[in-house]
Amino acid sequence: MADRKKFDVSLVTPHGPAYEGEAELVIVPGQAGDIGVLARHAPLIATLKAGSTRVHVSSSEIIEYATGPGFFQVLQDRAIALVDGAVKADEIDDAKARELLESSQKELEAIERGESSADRWQVEQRIRYAENQLTVSGRG
Repeated sequence: MADRKKFDVSLVTPHGPAYEGEAELVIVPGQAGDIGVLARHAPLIATLKAGSTRVHVSSSEIIEYATGPGFFQVLQDRAIALVDGAVKADEIDDAKARELLESSQKELEAIERGESSADRWQVEQRIRYAENQLTVSGRG
C-alpha cells in the first residue's frame, strides 16, 4: 500500500495530550458510528462516545486507545479529539479495570437501594470507562 499524506493529530484528555503527532489516518468512535479521517478531510465537528480510537501513524504502525466520550474537530490538516480519558490498549491494566468495574457496580447498587448519596451519573461513567477499557483490551 502506498504511503498516504500525513496530517496533525491530537488526542487530548483533561490531564494533557495522550497522542500528539502526525498520522496517515485516525478513526474515532462517533455517536452514530466510527469516523475515519485522512489528510485534507472536509471540516467536521462531532461528538464522541466511549470506544476505541485508532491512530494510523503509518501503514505498519497503529496505536489504539480506549477513549472516553468527548468531541472531535477537523480543520484543514489537523484533527483534534478532546476526550474524558485515553489509555493505550497495550497499557490497560486488566485487574484495575475489573476492580473499578466491580466497585462501581456495587456503588450503583447502593445508590439504587438508597444507601448511597454518590452521584449516579459519575458512577455510571466509571462503569462505562471500565467496560470500555476491557472491551478495547479484548478482555471485556
